[in-house]
Amino acid sequence: MKRSTLRTSIQAATSLLVLGMASPASAMKLMGDADHMSDLKGYEIELYGYARLNASYDIDEDIAEPTRAGDFSKINTGADEINEATGYFGADATQSRLGVKATLPQGVKIVVEGGFRYGNLRLRHAYGEYEGVMAGQNWSNYNSFVGFIPTLEFDGMPGNAGSQFRTAQLRYTSGPLSVSLEQPFNFASLIATDPSIEQKTSLPIVTARLEDSAGAVSYSTAAFLRQIDYDTGTQDDSEIAYGAFGALTFAATDTVTLYGVFNYVNGGDIYLYRSGENYAVEYGYVDSSGSIELISGYSASAGASFDLGGGRSINTGVGMVEVDWDDALRDLPGSAGIGNKQETNTMAMINYQWSPVKAVTMGIEYSYFAVDEVDGDDGDASRLLFAAQYNF
Repeated sequence: MKRSTLRTSIQAATSLLVLGMASPASAMKLMGDADHMSDLKGYEIELYGYARLNASYDIDEDIAEPTRAGDFSKINTGADEINEATGYFGADATQSRLGVKATLPQGVKIVVEGGFRYGNLRLRHAYGEYEGVMAGQNWSNYNSFVGFIPTLEFDGMPGNAGSQFRTAQLRYTSGPLSVSLEQPFNFASLIATDPSIEQKTSLPIVTARLEDSAGAVSYSTAAFLRQIDYDTGTQDDSEIAYGAFGALTFAATDTVTLYGVFNYVNGGDIYLYRSGENYAVEYGYVDSSGSIELISGYSASAGASFDLGGGRSINTGVGMVEVDWDDALRDLPGSAGIGNKQETNTMAMINYQWSPVKAVTMGIEYSYFAVDEVDGDDGDASRLLFAAQYNF
C-alpha cells in the first residue's frame, strides 16, 4: 500500500480506535476491519507508551542521573567520604516513552520507539521482523529479562543478564534459539600509555541465546564472541573477547517468585553490566610489548518478589559485579591510575509497588549502593525512590 493511501485510510478510521491492554504498557490499536476500509484491511497499528514521574532523595551524596537512576561513579570514596554534603532531592519525567508498532497483512512487524531520558527524543527501538529474521535496533541478543528483579531503578542492578542495552543487529530466531550479528558496544576503551593507540571496530559481535520455560521455571543462557583490536599503522594487535550468562526465574508458589543471574565476561565493556565506573569497565589494556591483555570479571544477582494481591507486591534483591584488575596493576605504570579504578560495585534494594487502577503503577524503593576501589578505598550511598507510571 502506498504511504499516502495508508495515511488516508488511517484518517478515515479514527472512529474505530480500540483501547486494549498490552504488557507492560497498554496500547491503542487501529485495525482495518470494516468493509469500507478495504485499503486498510489486514493492517494493525498500535500506539503505546507511558508517562512516568521519577523522584529521588539521596540521603548521602547526590548520585542521581536523568530518570533519577543511581550512578556508581558519583559515589565518594576514601577521604572524600569525610564531611560530604548530604540530602539531595530531584524529580523528572524523562523516562516517559512513546512507540508505534505496525503489523502488515504479510506478517511483517515494524516497531519504532523513542524515549526522553536526556531531555530530547532519542531512538530506542527501530526494527522490522519477518519469519524469524529481525533487522534494526533492538535489545542485544546478549541480554535477557529472565532473572530480572523488579526495581524502580531505571538502570537496573549490577548482575543483570548481559548488556541490558540496545544495538543495531541482524538476528534470526527459531523457537527458543536466537543468533545475531551486532554492532559492538563501545562504552569503554583500551587502557594504553601510548596516546596513539585506540581500540577500533573491525568485525560485528556474534551472539547466541537459548531462552525458554518449563513449568514454574523460565531460563535463559547466552554467549558472545567479539574481536578487540587496535592498529596505529605501524603497530597492531587483536584478541577475542567472550562471555556467557545464565538466568532463572522460578515461581516457587502462587505468591513468591525467585530470581537469579550469573554472568562472566573476558573483555569487559557493557556486556559486564554496571561494571567499572558505572556501566562498562575497559575491554583491556596494552602492555609494554604492545600486546592486548583483556580484563575479566563476573557478576551475579539474586532476589524475590512477594505478591500481596490486589495489584500490590514487595520486591527485594542484591546484585554485584567484580572486576579482576590484578594483571593490569602489575603490568602498567602508576600513571595509568589503576589503583583508583572501581573493583566491585554492589547494590541492594527493597521496594513496594501497587496498582491503584488498571494501567497505573506506583512504587517506593530504598536502595543501597557501594563501591570498592583497587587501592582499598571504598564508599557507599543510600537513596529513596518514588515512581508513578501511567500506561497507554
